[in-house]
Amino acid sequence: MQEFFRVGVFTNTHGIRGEIKVLPTTDDVSRFDWLKEIFFDNGKEKVFLEVERVRYQKNLVIVKFKGIDDINEIEKYKGMDLFVTRENALPLEEDEYYLADIMGAEIFTEDGEKFGDLLDILETGANLVFVTSHDGREVLLPVIKDCVRDVDTEKKRIVIRLLKGLMD
Repeated sequence: MQEFFRVGVFTNTHGIRGEIKVLPTTDDVSRFDWLKEIFFDNGKEKVFLEVERVRYQKNLVIVKFKGIDDINEIEKYKGMDLFVTRENALPLEEDEYYLADIMGAEIFTEDGEKFGDLLDILETGANLVFVTSHDGREVLLPVIKDCVRDVDTEKKRIVIRLLKGLMD
């Protein structure tokens, strides 16, 4: 299971008092309103910071951290991804799952036949689309109840029903 989830990217500083501009990479941007702690991973260590306040500006989130009061203190993290721990991630509703938990999952048909592996997930306006490989070619599977029958994050296993026209 994925321990950490990326919620944004530090794009630039904002002013001289340690605020940053974040491009959100989360489904629910309002999650920043109740976010208490995030961290940067600089490759050597995880730097945890406590969120002091949040505000919104167009498609960006302006974040101020406790104890960071100068542009020079925060600028070194510019360009880095912002992460939250699993316990700080958005709570799941029934039949929901974190996409990171199913990446690389094995995909089977309802008959138990191995179909392929989950290579990627596309986010479209209408629904998600699983990108898989089957018999050497890429197949796109819409994430709708008629097609995706079961998702087991513990076993990293997805059961599908092949809809007419998917393989054409």
